[in-house]
Amino acid sequence: MPDIVLVNNVEHQDLRIITDRSARYGDAVMQAQTFPFEFRNVQAFYPILFQQDGQGGYIPVALFGFQHGENLFLSDEGWQAGYVPAMVRREPFLIGFQDSKEPGRPARTRVLSLDVEHPRVSRERGEPLFQPLGGRTPFLEEAADLLETIYLGLEHSRTFVRALVEHDLIEAVTLEIVLRDGSRNQLIGYHCLTEERVQALSGATLGELNAEGYLMPLFMALASMANVQRLVDLKNQTLNAEPAGALAH
Repeated sequence: MPDIVLVNNVEHQDLRIITDRSARYGDAVMQAQTFPFEFRNVQAFYPILFQQDGQGGYIPVALFGFQHGENLFLSDEGWQAGYVPAMVRREPFLIGFQDSKEPGRPARTRVLSLDVEHPRVSRERGEPLFQPLGGRTPFLEEAADLLETIYLGLEHSRTFVRALVEHDLIEAVTLEIVLRDGSRNQLIGYHCLTEERVQALSGATLGELNAEGYLMPLFMALASMANVQRLVDLKNQTLNAEPAGALAH
């Protein structure tokens, strides 16, 4: 069970965070939420798909595998890709909120929180959180900066997806995975951008999307779909037969 606490230099002076990439530290996941600010890096390695959030919107996700608990980029040597998405890197830290009663301060402020039961938390090895005299280490400062970037990225992602929906650019997709052992599998429950509708956008609409900072991540998400075949190739490396491919419809 997670045990979420506010990070402080009294109770957590001797805590360290293990930064190795391994299934034992929670990296055996088939996907992670991703954000437009990192789409350029994400699309270099992973497909970017969308999942419904239950509130009429969509959440962009980076896909690492085809079934629960499968990360095809994870090996005994670590994470085998040049970029690890922000929501994976931020663990075991979370964005917390604290009520304030001080005059002149916001009623609710963001604070750095930590899941002390996370397997990355250690007292024996890893990156220290605090310096001997109690100050934050560069590692902890970087973690705090990353969470702030994620917090701001959440709102930008919501407005980005809202624009995609307004222009009817998202559609359901079924990925039919054909593996080299002859097995056929379907990955359902995902959505992707519709390339034909993107191509049909007017110059004025493209200009509006660009002005809002949405055009580049839109094209990055489209380009990322070429990585579906890359996932198939990685999956095939675990099998012993002739190569095949993947279809999307």
